[in-house]
Parts: sequence; structure tokens; C-alpha cells
Amino acid sequence: MSKVKTLAEIVSEIPNGAEIGLGGFIINRCPMAFAEELIRQDKKDLVLYSVMGTMEADLLVGAGCVKSYSYGGGSLDRFGKLSRVNESIEKGSPQIIEYSGLSLAQRMLAGSMGVPYIPTKTIIGSEILEKLMLDESIARMGTNPFDGEPYLFLSALQPEYTVIHAQAADSKGNIILEGPVWDIETAKAGKKLIVTVERLVSNEYIKQFPEKVLIPSMYTYAVAVVPGGAVPAAVYKYYDYNAEQLTIYAKANQKQETFDEYLAKYITGTKDHNEVLMRMGGLDMLNSIQADPVYNFARKGDDA
Repeated sequence: MSKVKTLAEIVSEIPNGAEIGLGGFIINRCPMAFAEELIRQDKKDLVLYSVMGTMEADLLVGAGCVKSYSYGGGSLDRFGKLSRVNESIEKGSPQIIEYSGLSLAQRMLAGSMGVPYIPTKTIIGSEILEKLMLDESIARMGTNPFDGEPYLFLSALQPEYTVIHAQAADSKGNIILEGPVWDIETAKAGKKLIVTVERLVSNEYIKQFPEKVLIPSMYTYAVAVVPGGAVPAAVYKYYDYNAEQLTIYAKANQKQETFDEYLAKYITGTKDHNEVLMRMGGLDMLNSIQADPVYNFARKGDDA
């Protein structure tokens, strides 16, 4: 049975108030097209989680879609800050819950393994822990029964949905990931995993190269084929980050007024991600960031 659907169909199933774990890392393999569609369909009161904060989360916070956002820090790399998230921290709305990247990843790891909690030494003695300890459903201190050492116990995290962007999948939902796999625990922790991919491959291809499948179909709820679905972020072996667009966004997101103008131009004023890509420069833009087959990212400079 095929798990392939359109992105609009998948997002229409997600109710207001849903818990969503977002993949991606800073400006790499971010599920941008998915976040854009959430905004177009005016989803509200979302409870978001990111091991490392990315542009799509900043977009959703700025667009007023988010009730709370838990993350382990993040930025737009050298291009700028997650200014909509940062302003929310200052104002207290929506609620921003700060972790270390490792501690939130460990909660996702526990969720992916199906265990109720995970013991760890991370963030013990930190201000982050002091805040998390206010909610005993998230964290509490305990003792290792074998050596008597103090440990932090973090509850498992299993969001209703998790979303990642990947290089490829077949129609059954076998997911091919290449390069760094920082969000594989996030993907497997979700009760329903949604994956946007650059391309669809045959099941015969999967059988020929089973080692490329890092997430088997049993985890996958739905697949949407969205070429360029992470732009302006990068996808290893496919395209590099779009420096021009990231610079434009990093300037626009500093104030809500200019952010709203960006939103109207690139998201709410477009019908889908294809139109977003056209407004960012279309085929000329995509060609300029196309990955070199040797270096797996775009080559820059005199020898490009």
C-alpha cells in the first residue's frame, strides 16, 4: 500500500494543538515546505520540539501558529538569529522551553526506544535543569541503584507527529538518509512520522541498496515528494544552502512588521512550495546551489 500523499493532504490531517517534533539542524535538511503548509492552512496552538532550532520553527513561531516550543538552542548559522523565537523568550508568549541539545535528543531517544525514561548526567547543576525540574513530568533526580550515584531521569518524548526532510523514499515509506543523521531519533520517536523527500525511488532500488535505508517503512506514516523542500536550507548531495535567501530572512525576522511582509511574500501569498521556489529565483536559483557530485555541496570560488 502506497504511503505517498500530497503535502497539502498530509497537513490537512494535523489538528490544531498537535504535538510535532521537527527535524533538521540549523540550516541543513530542514522541513521548510511542511512548515510553510502549516502556515497556509492556519494551524494554531501547535506544541513544537526541535533538538536544534531551525528556520522553520522560527517561521511558525512568528506566524502565530505555536503554543509552546521546546528546543536545544539554534540559529541561522552565520546569517543571523532565530529572532522570532528570541523575542518570544523575552515576552513569555508563546512559551519557549530551553534544553541543551543533548538532553532533548535523549528524550527523543527514549521515545524512539519505547522506554518510559532515560537516565543521564547531562545538565545536572545547570540553570536549564532548575527550570525543567519545575515540571516533574519532564525531569526528576534519582539514584543509580548499582553505584548510588545521582542521576537525572528525563521522561521519554513521543510527539503525535514527527517531520523530517530526507533525500529519498519508496512508496512503502522506506526512507533513505545520506550524510549526518542527527534527527533519526526524532523521526522514530513520533507516533506518526511524516517525511518530505527530494525524490521517489522504486522498491526494486531499495532492495538493491538496503544499506541506504536508515528508517524502514514500519516507522513511516506518510511521504510527500517535494523537490527542493528544504530550500533555503541545504540537503547533502542535492543542493547547498541559499545564502542570499537566508540573508534576506535574517534581516526580515528581526521585527514582527518586516517578518509579516516576508511571510506575505513567500508563504501566505503563495499556493505551494513550488511557487516559493519561483519567488526565490526559480531554476536559476536552484542551479546556483546545485551540489557538486564530488564535494556533495556547491563549490564556491574560482574553481566552482
